[in-house]
Amino acid sequence: MGSWGVKALESDNGLDLISLLKTDYLPKHKKLTLGGLIGFLKEEGFLGETVSEIDFLYDNTAIALAELYSEWRETGTLNYDDEDSNVWSAITNFSASATARKDLLRRLRSIKNQVPDEDGEREIVELWKESNNWESWDKHLDSLIELLQQE
Repeated sequence: MGSWGVKALESDNGLDLISLLKTDYLPKHKKLTLGGLIGFLKEEGFLGETVSEIDFLYDNTAIALAELYSEWRETGTLNYDDEDSNVWSAITNFSASATARKDLLRRLRSIKNQVPDEDGEREIVELWKESNNWESWDKHLDSLIELLQQE
C-alpha cells in the first residue's frame, strides 16, 4: 500500500498529490478553494468525475483533500514546504463552498459505506481491513466526515 501512517497524506499516493499541487497548482493559486482543487484533480486523473467512479487512487485523493482542508481549518496553515519551495506557506486562504464540501462528503461516505467497485470490492477499505491499523484508519475517516458535516 506504500503507507507509513493512517492518513492518506502519509502514503506514496499522498506524496504524489503534494508534489503535483506544489509544482502545477500552488504557484498559480495563493487562495485555495476546495472546488478548484477538486476540478484540478479530476483533470489530472487523481479523482473520478463522479462518486460512482471507484478507484484506490481516487479514494486516497478524496481523503487527502479532506486532510488538507481539515489541517487548514485547525491551524490556518499547510506545512509541506521544503528547501526548494515555499509555495505552501504562501497560501493565504482555503475556503470550501457548500457544493464542494457536499461533493467531498459524498466521496468519503461512499468509502465509509464500502460501496463496491465493478469487481465487488472497495480496494482501499479491503487493504486497511487487512492491516493492523484498521480501527485507527476508520476513526480517522470518521473524523474527516464529521468535519465536513459540521460546516
